[in-house]
Amino acid sequence: MASRGREQRRKADGANRGYLMALVLALLALLSAPAQSMASELKDQTLAAWDGYISSACVRAEIRAKESPFLRISQLPETRRRVQAGEISVWREGEDHPAKVPHGLIHDWMGAVFIPKATIAGILAVTRDYDRYPEIYRPAVIEAEELGSAGNDDRFSMVLMQKVLFVTAAMKGEYETRYVQVDAKHWYAISQSSRLHAIEKFGQPDMRVLPPDRGPGYVWRLYSFTKFEESDGGVYIELEALGLSRDVPSLLRWLVDPIVEHLPRNSIHATLEETRDAVLARISRED
Repeated sequence: MASRGREQRRKADGANRGYLMALVLALLALLSAPAQSMASELKDQTLAAWDGYISSACVRAEIRAKESPFLRISQLPETRRRVQAGEISVWREGEDHPAKVPHGLIHDWMGAVFIPKATIAGILAVTRDYDRYPEIYRPAVIEAEELGSAGNDDRFSMVLMQKVLFVTAAMKGEYETRYVQVDAKHWYAISQSSRLHAIEKFGQPDMRVLPPDRGPGYVWRLYSFTKFEESDGGVYIELEALGLSRDVPSLLRWLVDPIVEHLPRNSIHATLEETRDAVLARISRED
């Protein structure tokens, strides 16, 4: 029954499923009509604002990773209890959301899940198996490939695709992830896009990959910070996913604001759920 319920939820949420790197892609897909009519270019002041925001977020997250409690939800006992009981919790980070910067928006969301009977080693065996991402995180991940690994530093590529109503948005990118062990029971990972290309007319005969920092501006940059805590007979995963996009025209904000709330929440929820399903399936095969 539980398996059937998960499958029904998977079908019902179809378009909103995907890896955390598809978060902002899903968020802004409905903006494609104005964005396609005004192909844009990433501005220097937009990138500077993003770099400043990420620098502050990274320092804050790394400080928290070395402090007690390790997880944000540990400061919220009721939230942690619900997560341990099986609920996936997702919330917005920051007071202004999304944060407005010159010619752009910064989207910042967090989520948490508990995987019973799991170990951090077992979870990393899943999250670092990049060639399997199209299977684990379908349908958002179309292609994925490991590009290289040196110790706890990984490089990989992905082609992401998201459909919302009549719009298809796609992106080809390369990413870097660094895994850091704090102690035997605590790890964290920093992942960021190193190169992103919008794909124009995805799936059509005249499809083409655009140069970096050119195109409709669904996503200019992506970044995530993920923490793993092994306790209570399993592992808690808590992630913060951030993205930089073009700004939303003021005339469209009345339409977009509800989407800004709905789609990223579903996307993070799906990402955590699909990771949990993949890890539990691995545990089941090993038993």
